[in-house]
Amino acid sequence: MCKTLIIIPARLQASRLPRKPLAPIAGEPMIVHVWRRAVESECGEVVVATDSEEISEAISGAGGRAVLTDPDHQSGSDRVFEALSAADPDKECEIVVNLQGDLPTLDPELVAACVDALKPGEADIATLACEITDEEERTNPHVVKAVGTPAGENLLRALYFTRATAPYGDGPLYHHIGIYAYRRAALERFVSLPPSTLEKREKLEQLRALEANMRINVALVDTVPLGVDTLADLAKARGIMENSGTS
Repeated sequence: MCKTLIIIPARLQASRLPRKPLAPIAGEPMIVHVWRRAVESECGEVVVATDSEEISEAISGAGGRAVLTDPDHQSGSDRVFEALSAADPDKECEIVVNLQGDLPTLDPELVAACVDALKPGEADIATLACEITDEEERTNPHVVKAVGTPAGENLLRALYFTRATAPYGDGPLYHHIGIYAYRRAALERFVSLPPSTLEKREKLEQLRALEANMRINVALVDTVPLGVDTLADLAKARGIMENSGTS
């Protein structure tokens, strides 16, 4: 069985919601809830990669492991790669999951679905998508669409990711979910590549991989986790977790 390491990048100063990882939800910082959901997935060891002593102490206080990383990283992928080198210097890990630190209500089964999607075929990277059912999401540029061709049951091979409404014509559209599983060598290659033309145009990092002819598998799932980017999102997450008694 491949050894899997789940790494959660958590930067203290987010542009839209400063100090987001430490925002309290149901009595604990948001990053602690995300760490718990990752542990509950039972996919592998979980490490939080952060630029902040405060975040590190919050995770350590909850019984988890955190790695301090360079505060000047340009992307979560770069932070994940630095943490991988520190957390697994002997290179025993074969699969690396990049799990966003702003998903406190995450269904742990989504992590497992992402890891499983990496196994069939020759994929370098795996990610998730869910069929769009809300008409407004079809044209919303903040909802990234995954475009792919069938590669198995509930599985696509990604051809493109876009903020536009695509593909054209009758048929489903898929809401991309930004959880990634990488083969270790693929992550190392990915972070060594310069930002690509379409990546810069769409502002979607995963296009760098496609432009470099890396294969991305997309597992189709039936739920989109709530990402906390604004105060309104935070209020919604608090309502969900406090009403459900989740910790």
